[in-house]
Amino acid sequence: MQDNDARLTNPEAPPTPQRIKGWIGEAGHAYWMRAADTIEKNYPGVFDPEWLYGGKKHGWSLRYKKSRSFCTFIPERDCFHIQIVFGAKEREKLQEIRDQLSQETLKAYDAATTYHDGKWLFLPVNSDRVLQDIERMLAVKRKPRKGTEH
Repeated sequence: MQDNDARLTNPEAPPTPQRIKGWIGEAGHAYWMRAADTIEKNYPGVFDPEWLYGGKKHGWSLRYKKSRSFCTFIPERDCFHIQIVFGAKEREKLQEIRDQLSQETLKAYDAATTYHDGKWLFLPVNSDRVLQDIERMLAVKRKPRKGTEH
């Protein structure tokens, strides 16, 4: 079975690191690795990322979860997105750091749909500034381990 134009949709097996790198491209892969390294640095040993298959439409994604969802990496052709779901209390905390986030991130956050289980942010990871925003937003969901914050 072939992958579709945007997502890795072959259900046979989760994508390998080499397949991810080839699919999302050099720049996307560099951001993917930096985002993964940031999570491991700030939350050492907390998460065991898990590949999930979302069917032909959504394809493969890499979920970081402990007792509840933390974030999900979504590989797409020549880029990657991160999905973060913010519950009501997390949305209140996020209001306190809005002035620390880029306009690009705020625009995506404000446009994100709020469902019964939270506000679903789907953000392209394509700049150092977005990586900084992600680190700040993830700290709203779960405090980094002591000694790991900037």
